Amino acid sequence: MGLRTRALSYLNHRGQVIWTETRGLHAGHDAPQFSIHRGRLQHMLWRAARERLGEEALRPDARVVAATEADDAVRVTLASAAGARETIAGDALIGADGIHSTLRPLLLGADPPMRWNGIQMWRGALDWPAFGSGDEMIIAGNATAKLVFYPIGRPAADTSTRLTNWVVYARTGAEGMPPPARESWSRRGTWEEFAPLVAGFALPFVDIERLARETREIFLYPMCDRDPLERWTRGRITLLGDAAHAMYPVGSNGASQAILDARCLADRLAESADTPAALAAYEAERRPATAAVVRSNRVGGPERVIDLVAARAPDGFARIDEVARPDELEAIVRGYATLAGFAAPQPASGAP
Repeated sequence: MGLRTRALSYLNHRGQVIWTETRGLHAGHDAPQFSIHRGRLQHMLWRAARERLGEEALRPDARVVAATEADDAVRVTLASAAGARETIAGDALIGADGIHSTLRPLLLGADPPMRWNGIQMWRGALDWPAFGSGDEMIIAGNATAKLVFYPIGRPAADTSTRLTNWVVYARTGAEGMPPPARESWSRRGTWEEFAPLVAGFALPFVDIERLARETREIFLYPMCDRDPLERWTRGRITLLGDAAHAMYPVGSNGASQAILDARCLADRLAESADTPAALAAYEAERRPATAAVVRSNRVGGPERVIDLVAARAPDGFARIDEVARPDELEAIVRGYATLAGFAAPQPASGAP
């Protein structure tokens, strides 16, 4: 369904390499890094849940409207799309329902406001000619805008192309302003909205205008997060992923930290027959770690190497080591990976 990402490179707006490093198995991890279409991943998870839990356990037509705890269970009131209500019970309730979580305000009694950093993002995916080894991730840009560009799947027949994800993002407003629109995956954007932001790009591996014009659906959304919560858990109820720690999509952490949450939660539940104690242990481990990532993402992730080079060599460079020392670049990239919990066991290599 997806691709095993081999390498990640940071480039300037002319395509000159600032930093490159291997990923997943290629970097010495004991598991691969996957790049995959969100819809394909969700479909895979849906099928797995249906096979393991049974068709009747999945309720896509229902939403949580209330939750109460008893001594040995949590009772959840569901409302269907038609308005019918029912109450079900279980050992625990996990709110993994995203940045606009329904459970979070029910649990906390209030909902912290959305926080926008002033950056807008335009995103699309389409079949595109493979570049490099066909399994590389690129982040390129300057002080004005950045492009994230990487394959996320192989077409059924044509081996010369990849299903390729792209994101262009740039600051279009002041930090602290209200978001220009509700954070959503489905709001549409256009090439003309961001064309001026990438007018100075000259990347040898992609024509951004052609890429955007050939993309059937372009989506637009603001880069938002929420302040770290003071708690996630009450008895048998807890939060997971964006519902618990919505963060800027920096360093692939929106998905990665949710996966780490789920792994930790499963481990704590497997270790203890005391469900409230297991949920408390999960929060004690994951809430401080994710709060640190939320705060770090606000000052930028590993792509800050692009900002550093753009400030010192806005028109490009002959040699990267004449612009930034290797240890400067490594401190940014490696420091962030260590904070996020997935530093490679072997050192990365700076560009020659």
